[in-house]
Amino acid sequence: MDQTKRTRLIVGITGATGTIFGVRLLQMLHGSGIETHLVMSKWAARTLQHETPHTVEQVQQLATYNYQIGDQGAAISSGSFLTLGMVVAPCSMKTLAAIAQGHGDNLIHRAADVILKERRKLVLMVREAPLNDIHLENMLKLSRMGVVILPPVPAFYNHPQNLDDMINHIVMRTLDQFEIHLDVMKRWDGVMKTDGQRKAEEE
Repeated sequence: MDQTKRTRLIVGITGATGTIFGVRLLQMLHGSGIETHLVMSKWAARTLQHETPHTVEQVQQLATYNYQIGDQGAAISSGSFLTLGMVVAPCSMKTLAAIAQGHGDNLIHRAADVILKERRKLVLMVREAPLNDIHLENMLKLSRMGVVILPPVPAFYNHPQNLDDMINHIVMRTLDQFEIHLDVMKRWDGVMKTDGQRKAEEE
């Protein structure tokens, strides 16, 4: 039973900008032995087509299982379906609010509610800027319940060379939350470069 729990991850993709984070997460887990259960919202499909070269069908093929947003009878809508947890990447402010208020009117909201009631790991890659008081209060409420609020903020200590490097690092750190450790990017090693080292590299 424990092994089953540790090989399933629910992935929600909503309509906020940054659908590439959900896509990259599925790409990293594809063929890894982690069973992925994908739900995409209607606006996620629209944003995906606007922001990336991927089609909905291509993204769905990366997942082990796919569910329709209105399928409230899906396996992931029940707490008896054992999973490692759920990640919403990206998470819109609408989805954040729905989860915070227990308003389960679609399968992403319902699956997240199940994760909360079962005390499993829920990671929300919230995407909005700037944040207003409502956004912050919803995040604080969920954080106090144990939800991991993980905005897709890039790191620069690993000297990313392009946008893909930034995306990979953010997704790697997201998967770390589920104890899925994929070293796709350099991790912080505690060593700070000096001016001399930088000049030597430039020469």
